[in-house]
Amino acid sequence: MGGCHLLGSQALLVLTTCATPTEADELAKVLVEKRLAACVNRLEGVVSTYRWKSKLEQDQETLLLIKTTEECFDGLENAIRKRSSYELPELIAVPICKGTSTYLDWLKTSVADEN
Repeated sequence: MGGCHLLGSQALLVLTTCATPTEADELAKVLVEKRLAACVNRLEGVVSTYRWKSKLEQDQETLLLIKTTEECFDGLENAIRKRSSYELPELIAVPICKGTSTYLDWLKTSVADEN
């Protein structure tokens, strides 16, 4: 699974959570190495409160902020599902509506296949 073919693809910010910092670190590295993400920020110590199987849960997690493109989303989703320890991994994509042109160009180039 290589990078994505693009240049006009919509930039996305994808959020997902991981059960441990180690899981988050490994996932972040894989996503960038496979050119499915340009950059991944890890925020450790996030406390999530949610309902799961009719029970109120509260867990400490690591939140990943993943910068990618719409064309990479399917590959990114597959990589997260394959590596997540969660039965139902969080996977939310938000379009990046504005940003500096140089950063957005770098983002798109970073996930493009190397020639």
